[in-house]
Amino acid sequence: MTTVELPLLPLGKGKDLSSERGVECPGDLPPASDPDLVARAKAAKEALGRSVFVLGHHYQRDEVIQFADVTGDSFKLARDAAARPEAEYIVFCGVHFMAESADILTAPNQKVILPDLAAGCSMADMARLSQVEDAWDALADAGVQDQVVPITYMNSTADIKAFCGKNGGAVCTSSNADVALEWAFAQKPDAKVLFFPDQHLGRNTAVLKLGFSLDDCVVWNPFKPNGGLTDEQLRDAKMILWKGHCSVHGKFSPEVVDELRAKDPDINILVHPECKHEVVIKADLVGSTEFIIKTIEAAPAGSSWAIGTELNLVKRLADAHPDKKIAFLDRTVCFCSTMNRIDLPHLVWALESLVEGNEVNVIDVEAETARLADIALQRMLDLPGKSHKD
Repeated sequence: MTTVELPLLPLGKGKDLSSERGVECPGDLPPASDPDLVARAKAAKEALGRSVFVLGHHYQRDEVIQFADVTGDSFKLARDAAARPEAEYIVFCGVHFMAESADILTAPNQKVILPDLAAGCSMADMARLSQVEDAWDALADAGVQDQVVPITYMNSTADIKAFCGKNGGAVCTSSNADVALEWAFAQKPDAKVLFFPDQHLGRNTAVLKLGFSLDDCVVWNPFKPNGGLTDEQLRDAKMILWKGHCSVHGKFSPEVVDELRAKDPDINILVHPECKHEVVIKADLVGSTEFIIKTIEAAPAGSSWAIGTELNLVKRLADAHPDKKIAFLDRTVCFCSTMNRIDLPHLVWALESLVEGNEVNVIDVEAETARLADIALQRMLDLPGKSHKD
């Protein structure tokens, strides 16, 4: 038996490039303990002037958000970038799929920079193009592919969006998922929807907004033959849900909701629709990130809230509204670990590199992929009524 020696790296020191992609930066990052980081970021941003536009997702750390020209959810930020054609560089403080969307929507002369290429999204990674193509072929073998309309959540890679564009589908956000599903079911007689990558958003929308039953929904597991489903199950289903989830929103549990209500009968439970169905049906209000923010802003002083979404945002809302009681809907810390890879040292490194004329970590979506993904995004934009927000 051959023994393979694996690297053992002390916590926070060193890197194993054979197992971690996107962690190598050309040039050294400034140390996180550098007391001049804030001043350096300000100086670099000032030197770049109107040539740079910094986007900050709501889940980012405060140390990064302070340098954002605009904040928002992923699709809003991508559209904000497209509305700034004078900005040569878009520095996207978010995760990889968000930067891809910004690259698709911005002009060819604009370059999108992701300060740390390792800032990915576990949910987006749960639906790989090869897996989706295999599922599509299996649906054909089961005799149902002609009825299926693919709908992908915004939290997906560019090639998955392109798959939807190529196959008559569309993109959706958590704000307009119900309108996107209604559109999909109107596309074909006896239509079915293949929804990815987040099963919870698909299930919650189908059941709570469109009136389907849980029995109308089946889960496609890409690691099982035929998705773990029989042809009969595929023929009977209305919603074929990809087995994916958000690592943050999937942590919230109905037991904690019950505990909080027992302690405070007046508490309002406010959650994101990426939460499990058992949590969502116990909540008072369910909605997108923007919905959560606006709900807290409009809430009366003295009201009590428990919020089921990413902790950076919940903490920021609590700090901004000291007249309201705002708690986190979990017993443990629940940061988005990949989003938190965008820290101040990486932002400073990216900005200072641009000042020196070095274009680092440029996100460049292949032209045909971008064209097809844009078709799926445009179908979403053409949907009636709802705003297009996460």
